[in-house]
Amino acid sequence: MSLKDTWFRNKLKKKATRGFHGYPAATIAYYGPDDLRATKVAVGIVPEKDGQVAFVERWLDTDGDVRRNAQINEEIVDFLEKQGVKSVAMADRILGCPHEEGIDYPDGVKCPQCSFWANWDRFTGLVIQ
Repeated sequence: MSLKDTWFRNKLKKKATRGFHGYPAATIAYYGPDDLRATKVAVGIVPEKDGQVAFVERWLDTDGDVRRNAQINEEIVDFLEKQGVKSVAMADRILGCPHEEGIDYPDGVKCPQCSFWANWDRFTGLVIQ
């Protein structure tokens, strides 16, 4: 892992651990084929209290892990700065499959491409039966 990658990764983690400092706020969520490798990151911006997500950007790294991709982490930091983000919430784990319900597969069904996530609860991180 390069020094540049570590610097941007640490900057994102630091922003997330600072807690709430006002709006605009950002959410950062990682997705991947399993719970070890993140191939997608989605960043959403909520501009005001009780507001909806106004801007969403997604980055993909199908060959590696987006969490260790210096260019992607730099672009995320730049995106947050351009949006004037004051608070960041970031999950401490990969939340689920990188495919989007209603876009990549029909609503209400499990992703046909990601059997690993078929019995996982993305909110608790626990296996469900």
